[in-house]
Amino acid sequence: MIRILLFPLFLAGMAWADTGNDILDTHVLPGFDRLEARTQTLSAMADADCSMASAPLRGAFTDAVKAWTAVSHMRFGPTEAENRDFALAFWPDTRGMTPKALTGLIVTEDQAVSDSAAFAEVSVAARGLYALEYLLFDERITTTGTAEYRCSLIRAIAADGARLARDMAADWHDRYAALMRSPAPGGTYQSEAEVLQEFFKALGTGLQMTAELRLGRPLGTYDKPRSTRAEMWRSGLSLDLVRTALTSQRELALLLAQGDEQLQTELAAKFDLALEAASRIDDPTLAGVTSPSRRIRIEALQQRVNEIREAVAKDLGPKLGVSAGFNSLDGD
Repeated sequence: MIRILLFPLFLAGMAWADTGNDILDTHVLPGFDRLEARTQTLSAMADADCSMASAPLRGAFTDAVKAWTAVSHMRFGPTEAENRDFALAFWPDTRGMTPKALTGLIVTEDQAVSDSAAFAEVSVAARGLYALEYLLFDERITTTGTAEYRCSLIRAIAADGARLARDMAADWHDRYAALMRSPAPGGTYQSEAEVLQEFFKALGTGLQMTAELRLGRPLGTYDKPRSTRAEMWRSGLSLDLVRTALTSQRELALLLAQGDEQLQTELAAKFDLALEAASRIDDPTLAGVTSPSRRIRIEALQQRVNEIREAVAKDLGPKLGVSAGFNSLDGD
């Protein structure tokens, strides 16, 4: 009888391990490799032409931001080590610290821009992709100080971001993936179930970010919408990043649900409804939150995302035998 009971548990452990490996090989490692490649290209474009009107630089910026968005739900391990996530992506900036920090650097012509080690000690509010958006798209910041210094700052931020992305990718490949592939008592992960819980929690974090931050912040309330709280509205990427996030989260959800064809089909359908709702919104910056007739479509999209969250909690969690637990957004 003991052997009969243990055999299904052994098979379950194998299935969990296969799922974890598939997530690493299909979703996590390629995602961070893309982020590294796109940020390296961004840095090269900044070195070639650092003017705010440079189409190649702006295109490389967009590609890097989307690459970050696709892995931004992986807020553990190599991403959070040494505050890499905040240094690369300081958002939401609820206190308006980024323009203040950038202005301080520009006005004083802080020479940290000339030394990568010194720049790594600069406030996270003046580093990363969201700071770079101000330097490329914000009317006030793009006319503050001298063009020469702003150019140096753009190059310093791009190079720093490329280093951060490189360190994340290297940490995943060289160390952290192995910890997740081989859980053991006393280790970072003690079982395959703990590995799956980490990925399940990441999925929940991503969906929460999409519903409550990417959509919820600009929606605000009906009487007090907050259009300029949308993510990357200055560069016109707000809606694109919702689509990018949902597409990546869809991939992770279906990988977690593998082995249950019905659940995969149901989750895929819910994600597709959300993506379809996004496709019906012709509003790149989500500025339509201020218009009742346009706002309703953005609210409908948020509702679709919340329906996914509910299905993930109600159906996917029990299948895996895990719960979301605490995540990095709780308490913010």
